[in-house]
Amino acid sequence: MFAVVRTGGKQYRVAAGDKIAVEKLAGEAGDTITLGDVLLAGEGEKLEDAGKVTVSAEIIAQAKSEKVIVFKKRRRHNYRRKNGHRQQMTLLRITAVGDSKAEKKAAPKKEAAPKAEAKTDDSPKAETKKADAKKPAAKKAAPKKGAVEEKAPAKKAAPKKAAKKTEDKK
Repeated sequence: MFAVVRTGGKQYRVAAGDKIAVEKLAGEAGDTITLGDVLLAGEGEKLEDAGKVTVSAEIIAQAKSEKVIVFKKRRRHNYRRKNGHRQQMTLLRITAVGDSKAEKKAAPKKEAAPKAEAKTDDSPKAETKKADAKKPAAKKAAPKKGAVEEKAPAKKAAPKKAAKKTEDKK
């Protein structure tokens, strides 16, 4: 299974076992984090609801990226400025890409003891309510073959009024 996640203003396509370098995230080496902003998820060509998918990752290390040299120069003005910069980054190992609800369902559940009924209504109204609850809901009749379904006429969009321009004369 793969997912596309957004972190640090960039998007990454990840799968379980991948290693990625992202903008610095809080945490020490060995900590487990959850990447919450999942944009897309799927397996093969099948896509799933990204809102239900979570991506968990383990921090491998906090590091710095390669040095970037910033050099400014103006010709014939004896102006030169040289600066260097190393961006902070976090190395991540993706441990799991999956459905958070499926993981919760996999956990063993404790069976609840059946609750004793507090009150029993023997009134005639209660009996009719019970009878109504047992009846199946009324179904619509299926349209006959060859019958033409009528559609509601489409609404026409109202023409937009042109904005009036007012000019001040002085």
